[in-house]
Amino acid sequence: MVEITYQMVLSTLQTVGILVGIIYYLIIMRNSQRTRELTLQSQDLTRKAQEQALETRQAQLFMQIFTRQYDIDQRRSIHLVNSLEYEDYEDFNDKYGVENDPDAYFRMASLGTYFEGVGVLVKRNLVDPSMVDDLMSGRIIDFWEAVGPYFFELRERTGDYEALEHVEYLYDVIKSIQDKQRIEAGLPIRKAI
Repeated sequence: MVEITYQMVLSTLQTVGILVGIIYYLIIMRNSQRTRELTLQSQDLTRKAQEQALETRQAQLFMQIFTRQYDIDQRRSIHLVNSLEYEDYEDFNDKYGVENDPDAYFRMASLGTYFEGVGVLVKRNLVDPSMVDDLMSGRIIDFWEAVGPYFFELRERTGDYEALEHVEYLYDVIKSIQDKQRIEAGLPIRKAI
């Protein structure tokens, strides 16, 4: 028969204690790893939700822009801009200035303010410029090419160098998109102002 000694009991308890400590450590490490995985999954889901919210907001902004395209006053303003004929700064003011043709002046101001707002949204990356290009590139380009020369002169004469700056920015962005599309399609590029 085997005799159990005090030394054997202590040795066995030490071994069991070490094994329990190792098992406990492994359980803690496994739980810690699982917690990290869950945290990463949660962060990924949060990021995806934020991206989806951003896309939804961009779509809402785009639809607001899109809806305005069918406003009858906007259409009349676009028609007016497409029919502008003037020689220079003074001729523009004589024909379309607030004193001589307030209706034309306020229609152009309304359209310019609208495009200015769209330009800010594009510049701040709140609306995708390619979506704006798909919806209204022609109107933006026609507008700026019709009134841009007047505003270049207005900026010089008044020192208001910010006048329709975001329309000009929008024009540059949309014109470059359109030029690229035309090159890819083998079409000539429209001359810029």
